[in-house]
Amino acid sequence: MYDAADDVYCYPNSTVLKNIPGLRSARALKRYELAMSAQRAEEPLPAGRLSMSHYRAIHFHLFQDVYGWAGQFRRVRIARGASMFCYPENIEREMTALFVRLADRRYLRDRSPDACAAGLANALGTLNAIHPFRDGNGRAQLTFAALLAHRAGHPLQLTQLRPRKFLSAMIESFHGNETPLAANLRNLMSD
Repeated sequence: MYDAADDVYCYPNSTVLKNIPGLRSARALKRYELAMSAQRAEEPLPAGRLSMSHYRAIHFHLFQDVYGWAGQFRRVRIARGASMFCYPENIEREMTALFVRLADRRYLRDRSPDACAAGLANALGTLNAIHPFRDGNGRAQLTFAALLAHRAGHPLQLTQLRPRKFLSAMIESFHGNETPLAANLRNLMSD
C-alpha cells in the first residue's frame, strides 16, 4: 500500500481508494481491481504511437471499470516506505521528457536484444520513479514495456516473468541500478 498525504482519492477516514463499484473494503477492491484489469488486459490495447497520451490511454483501458480517474495523472504525493515518487507538480514535465527521449531513440528499434533490454530498463525504471497514477502503475508499466519491446522487434514472453525477482530489479532501478532490470527484461526476450 502507498502512503499519501491528504489523499483525496480515498474515502473519508479510510485508506480505500474511491472506486466505481463503491467497494469500501481494501480486500474486495483488490480482488475487483485484479479481475477487471486482467479482463481488460486480454482485450486489444488502445492504438497509439507510444506517446504520453498513448500511455495514459493504456492506463485508462486497464482501469476504466475500477477508477473514475483512470488515465489521469495523480494530484497527491505518494511514497512506498521511504521511497518518494515524483511530486505531482513535476509529473507532466518528467513524462514529457521521457517520451521525448524514447522518440529520439526511435522507440528502441534497430537495436540488439541487449541494447533494447537496457533501453527498456531505463524507460521502465523512469516510469516507475515518476509513478504518474494514483494506483495501477505497475500493470500499466509492464503493459507498456511489452508493447514497446514488441514494436522494437524484441517481444517479451511475460509468462516467463518471475514476480519476486522482477520486483527486486524494479526496486534496484529506483535506486539507480538498472542492470538487474535489464537482465530480467533480456531474459524475457525470445532469441
